[in-house]
Amino acid sequence: MIRVAILDDYFNKALEFADWSEVSKRAKISVFNEYLKNEQNITEALRDFEIIVGMRERTPFPRSTLRQLPNLQLLITTGGRNKSFDLEAAAEYGITVCCTGGVGSPTSELAWGLIISLMRDIPGQLESMRKGGWQTQPGFNLANKTLGIVGLGNLGARMAKVALAFDMNVEAWSQNLTDERAQETGAVKVSKEQLFGQADIVTIHYGMSERSRGMIGTAELEAMKRSAYIVNTSRAPIIDQDALYQALKTNQIAGAGLDVYMSEPLAATDRFRKLENVILTPHIGYVTTENHEKHYADVVENIMQFLDGKPIRVLAAPD
Repeated sequence: MIRVAILDDYFNKALEFADWSEVSKRAKISVFNEYLKNEQNITEALRDFEIIVGMRERTPFPRSTLRQLPNLQLLITTGGRNKSFDLEAAAEYGITVCCTGGVGSPTSELAWGLIISLMRDIPGQLESMRKGGWQTQPGFNLANKTLGIVGLGNLGARMAKVALAFDMNVEAWSQNLTDERAQETGAVKVSKEQLFGQADIVTIHYGMSERSRGMIGTAELEAMKRSAYIVNTSRAPIIDQDALYQALKTNQIAGAGLDVYMSEPLAATDRFRKLENVILTPHIGYVTTENHEKHYADVVENIMQFLDGKPIRVLAAPD
């Protein structure tokens, strides 16, 4: 019988998010709740599986891993793309790679949760209440503050829409941003230097690539106001992590909201966990019930179509 592995189901709910009954008639399903920490763990655990379902980029499948999975026929990623899957190698080894859809833009909603939490010190005030205390410091208004958006795609545009509803000023920058695109979203196109120098809050919604790696470093962080915050729900490598840590540790900037990290799950001893001016969330930007219901419904459909010899939502290696 065909064997299906569902990876990184941290909540043990993958089988509840969709109807797997038709799959279970034709395949044996195994669910992995614990993160497979390294390539040896991955290859030892998954060597016998024909179908593997990944959750976004939690478990990578580079060429070296795919080479050690001789039975693998179908590899599925939740979401529309996955840069940790080597599509070229998969094609060479005869492995079909499929993706899924998603629901809405929950990551932009989380970004606003982090922003409001930072501006109103919600974690600090909650801690005071838990200890029997009361107010410990004033917060800040969003109205009339400037939101600087790095990357004005779908998520960035959603950020702009909400910022305008809060009566904020909205500035945006990306390498290819046009005045027309900025105007469509109600933002003002500015230079990178202007954005970091003027924004009260910088929020990152930029795609990960070699071009964007380390794009925000010492110069950008030093240009920020000491009262300004930075929020990253995109990808950790976009910000130089040493520069960010130094800026936060020395109070060069007021604080940060982080949902993404260089290594995930984040080590218990990681230096960012110890900073008092940082709000950390465990990469939950896309982790909502509605999104996972769509993910796994599409996964089931992908598997059934593949077993019928008619694969759908196939990801091909770039030309």
